[in-house]
Amino acid sequence: MGIIIYSQDAETVWNAFRLGVYSLGQGDQASVFLLAKGVDCQSLDSDQLKVTEQMQAFHDQGGRILACGTCLKMRHQEGTEMCPLSSMKDLYEMIKTSDKVVSF
Repeated sequence: MGIIIYSQDAETVWNAFRLGVYSLGQGDQASVFLLAKGVDCQSLDSDQLKVTEQMQAFHDQGGRILACGTCLKMRHQEGTEMCPLSSMKDLYEMIKTSDKVVSF
């Protein structure tokens, strides 16, 4: 499954990663591509919604997280070990090879 996250809404992003974690738990493969405002997701934690915990759980279970390099650069950010800098080619390949793609 390919999951494209372009939202900056904490609840939406949290649920997107929950879906990814569940998918991995079912034995499926899942990848996330952070696009546009989605690259800011590591700053969305609140008392109720621990977005970065869901991201870490997804990563720890073998999920791949990619972040749009252009989107990061526009925000003066860099990729991280968990969310490496990626490109449109990576997004295209994720879409092309995924049996299903959902966007949040």
